[in-house]
Amino acid sequence: MRALIAAYAAGQVPDYQMSAWLMAAYLNGLDAAETDALTAALLHSGRVFDWSELGRPSADKHSTGGVGDKISLILAPLVAACGVLVPMVSGRGLGHTGGTLDKLEAIPGFSIQLAPEAMRTQLDEVGVVMVGQGPDLAPADGLLYALRDVTSTVEFEPFIVSSIVSKKVAEGAQALAYDVKCGSGAFMKTREAASHLARRLVDTTRALGREAAAVVTDMSQPLGEAVGNVLEVRESIEVLLGRGPADVRDLTLELAAMMLERSGAERDTAAARARARQALDSGAAWLRFLAMVEAQGGDRARIERPDGLPRAPVRLPVKAARAGRLAAIDTFGLGELVVAIGGGRRAKEDAIDPRVGLMVRVRLGAAVEEGDALAEIHLAAGDPGAVARAAACFTIADEAPPPPALVIERVA
Repeated sequence: MRALIAAYAAGQVPDYQMSAWLMAAYLNGLDAAETDALTAALLHSGRVFDWSELGRPSADKHSTGGVGDKISLILAPLVAACGVLVPMVSGRGLGHTGGTLDKLEAIPGFSIQLAPEAMRTQLDEVGVVMVGQGPDLAPADGLLYALRDVTSTVEFEPFIVSSIVSKKVAEGAQALAYDVKCGSGAFMKTREAASHLARRLVDTTRALGREAAAVVTDMSQPLGEAVGNVLEVRESIEVLLGRGPADVRDLTLELAAMMLERSGAERDTAAARARARQALDSGAAWLRFLAMVEAQGGDRARIERPDGLPRAPVRLPVKAARAGRLAAIDTFGLGELVVAIGGGRRAKEDAIDPRVGLMVRVRLGAAVEEGDALAEIHLAAGDPGAVARAAACFTIADEAPPPPALVIERVA
């Protein structure tokens, strides 16, 4: 497997032969050993970072993506404030899910590209770095992904696992926490599919000599209230300041505890959770976030002022057409709406407007009256059609099922 991947990355195996192999693997399946071998081959196609000489444990987190998922912006500085290095390599949004890099770039001046030596210096001094994938980090994975796209093999689980794990291990983290989402706003729609992927991610990571754990989390409604880049940055700041939505705070602490425990920084889950909560409540995580923004060229003063980040000029309410209880949310539909109004991208080269998005004002199971605000859309220009489209994503009924648990399953 390593010989095949190395030859392809060197241009010695043509695209049509590798495409044939991808489709053969898709049709016949890859077992666990083959998946581990493919992951190792992708990992060693480029540079593998090692931060052990800095003398502190390291950890990172990966999410399979969801609507309103801004956890990384809070989690990375929080874990760093607890003494664990966080070398986080993130991606851009594509389709209905947002991207961490897009959110970071909504902060004026923030640079998501750093040279390896600059990353090392910042990790040593600040404890956290949040950047995009460089050309020497698992480069064969990027080449393969382009072929997976045109051969309709993107959603094959072994390819998903090898792609995620190879990049995360290459960035140098010694422990990894995976957040695998399921529900209407996630790529994995069922708990069974999400649970299976979570276990494969953990097993493959351990096969490469790293510690790992995972949670399966609910994405039947947006995470928090904010959906859209600037809006999510603002909500992240609220959580870092001790406020913000409870579900965002709870999931951040859950993942932080996993990272602290798996990296060896704490002896057990209870101690890890207590340490993470103290770092968040004391303001230490907020100060670490400010230090990271400043270190990466961001305008610290803009995020310290309530009016420092840009705002969309048009805001339109989405109102309930009847009284009842919120029985369901088409979370995928809300994510697609944000893309349609300019807050996301269909293709990698698409430009986005960081100001636009929406604020979701109600949670599943909540009682509403006719005319109550379900959401507020933030637009670059007036678009009444967006209001009707958003309203169609909310189902109000006489009765509603109990709200789902945020953490559905833990894979340790």
